[in-house]
Amino acid sequence: PGEVDDELEDEIASECSKFGAVLRVLIFEITQADFPADEAVRIFVLFERTEESTKALVELEGRYFGGRIVHATFFDEGRFERNELAPMPGEVPGFD
Repeated sequence: PGEVDDELEDEIASECSKFGAVLRVLIFEITQADFPADEAVRIFVLFERTEESTKALVELEGRYFGGRIVHATFFDEGRFERNELAPMPGEVPGFD
């Protein structure tokens, strides 16, 4: 927590634009004290086309960014649209 700087959103958009048209970048930081630090920053990227998001997922999964390993996955569109970005119980290993 507390590791998100003002440039992060632009850095993410720039990096992800290599895979296609980025429509939106959202950064969600979990500040709960007992939450695993390596899972505390969630970054959501909305692409114009599904194929672009698939390419980004394949290319980014397991890479290092800002000294951390990227865990890329698709996210429920309904939750994204409702801005329900916090993890659900059982979604993050070791934290309920």
